[in-house]
Amino acid sequence: ISGSGQLEVGTGPIRTGVTAILPHEGNIYQDRPCTAVHIINAYGKSTGLPQIEELGHLETPILLTGTLSVWNAANTMVDYIAEANPGLTTVNPVVGECNDGYLNDILGRHIGPEHVLDALANASNSEISEGNVGAGVGMTGFGWKGGIGSSSRIVTGEFFDHTIGVLVLTNTGSPEEFRIDGIPVGRELTPQMIKEPDGSIMIIVATDAPMTSRQLGRVAKRAGFGLARAGGTASHGSGDFVIAFSNGHRISPSGRRSCSPESFIPEPELSRFFSATIDATEEAIINSILKAETLTGRDGNTRVGIPIDRVREIIKLNSRNNAGG
Repeated sequence: ISGSGQLEVGTGPIRTGVTAILPHEGNIYQDRPCTAVHIINAYGKSTGLPQIEELGHLETPILLTGTLSVWNAANTMVDYIAEANPGLTTVNPVVGECNDGYLNDILGRHIGPEHVLDALANASNSEISEGNVGAGVGMTGFGWKGGIGSSSRIVTGEFFDHTIGVLVLTNTGSPEEFRIDGIPVGRELTPQMIKEPDGSIMIIVATDAPMTSRQLGRVAKRAGFGLARAGGTASHGSGDFVIAFSNGHRISPSGRRSCSPESFIPEPELSRFFSATIDATEEAIINSILKAETLTGRDGNTRVGIPIDRVREIIKLNSRNNAGG
């Protein structure tokens, strides 16, 4: 976050960032989580997704950033992986994006190696920051200030106990469509918008359950249901991508399993993971808006943080009306 006032391309104002997701604490290039990709609407500029679709595994951390900084971030990821793996001659950097051009000097492409390396070095599983952080700094959610959101669910079966975690970069949605737990908050509470973008969303689904790439693909498809619950419609110009990975099934570069599960999740049990993914995605999107704060960017453009007290009033009133009905 730097500068204010009128846009001067290459100088600012700057309202952008990077978010890094490390699937595990080891060498991801040597110990690759099984992965799948689901594309809800393909108006996007992400890198690395076709190889995941083809091979079914991830070989780098996942980076999220502003649209036109994808290639800067990918270049730094190549250096990051190459330093830890001397002698490699190929690597598939995975970078997702959303467009932060309403608040940010997007053509300036201000994301540099220091920002990417800082995000990678400071990734933590003890506290997940939400709202105006990392890639979420310049984003919009349903007309309000949006950003990073996360949520998780415990999935319990007769013979297992696993977690589904979801992290989203929210930059999508029409104001009137926004819903919280099915309540059409957006019909009662609408921001004043100068420009309503088509927007995009990146959804990252993670689990420790042992799953194949095909199974993860089935799980990834359910994230779209969570997006719909929150009011997302995947409009024409929206880039909506889901990346789902499992730390419970990891693969070495040669293709030989390096962390082989005794058995994969039985197919009928996947329904539990479907429901958990839908719930966690919906809540992560809601959190990405509730945790974001008002921010002014280039040319005085402003995205307003949603007024929490007013949201509470709408939910309480709706609940009373439903109870009375």
